[in-house]
Amino acid sequence: MKKLQSILDQLESYIPNYEKTNPAVSNSTIGWQIDHSLLVINSVIEQLKISNPENYKWRFNKYRVLIKITNKIPRGKVRVPKSVTPIDIATLEVLKSKLEVAKKNLIDMESLPSKSYFTHPFFGDLKLKTTIWFLKLHTTHHLKIITDILKIKNPET
Repeated sequence: MKKLQSILDQLESYIPNYEKTNPAVSNSTIGWQIDHSLLVINSVIEQLKISNPENYKWRFNKYRVLIKITNKIPRGKVRVPKSVTPIDIATLEVLKSKLEVAKKNLIDMESLPSKSYFTHPFFGDLKLKTTIWFLKLHTTHHLKIITDILKIKNPET
């Protein structure tokens, strides 16, 4: 859980750059990357909270196995589900507010039963431990995009 908190802290450190873009890396802003990551964290933890651990059943999933082996999410290969697609351009205040919710949700997640789960659109049901792995992987994926946006000189920023 400390690693996930550390990743969230890294995400927070990029909030001052929320308006920066770099079309050579992504068509979205750093703010969009942060907003999307926070939407995922918050919605996944909310699903964990309302899940019935008795209903969790492990099933083999080739996509989950492949991603676990590589421990990478391929860029540009997956469409973002509408439920975690930022609708508006997030303001500084909105990002900070969502971040505070995410921090509280991480604390709440620590007390959830181990078979709490959420259903991922490609990986299927992920229990708590696997969900933590997914959240670290997903957020790190977007942190890499953010750092790449900042690395390459862009005359538009």
